[in-house]
Amino acid sequence: MPTPFTHIDSANRPTMVDVSDKTATRRTATAETRVRFPIEVANALRAKDFHSAKGPVFHTAIVAGVMAAKRTHELIPFCHPLGIENCKILIDMQDDDAVIRCTVSVFHKTGVEMEALTGASIAALTVYDMCKALSHDIVIADTRLVEKRGGKSDILPPA
Repeated sequence: MPTPFTHIDSANRPTMVDVSDKTATRRTATAETRVRFPIEVANALRAKDFHSAKGPVFHTAIVAGVMAAKRTHELIPFCHPLGIENCKILIDMQDDDAVIRCTVSVFHKTGVEMEALTGASIAALTVYDMCKALSHDIVIADTRLVEKRGGKSDILPPA
């Protein structure tokens, strides 16, 4: 009996998806996550040129997120290695939260949803790591795929 899961074969074994017959197209994905801070940490992050003891928080998180997106295939089984053509991470403070958005693009036979989710997640973990000396009451939440274009189907943000 066929399974509805793409990474499980008919014998219920894990397997990599065969993309050899797919057509290479432009594919992009955007993921978002939120880092919730106690007020004192949020206020420190809003200060001009704030650096934690480990350095510039958001700049370091951006670099870490891009590095992670490019190495997703090393972290998540069955992800195809991709020559990512662009990865952009934006971090904006909204009230006491940092909203991290990671957009990844590639011209390939498979999408970059996992790369975008990985980039956003690792950027958030880096923010946590760099701010934990100020508080351990930091919460990473609401990680989600916001948009996907290219391939078999598109996922678009609500209008």
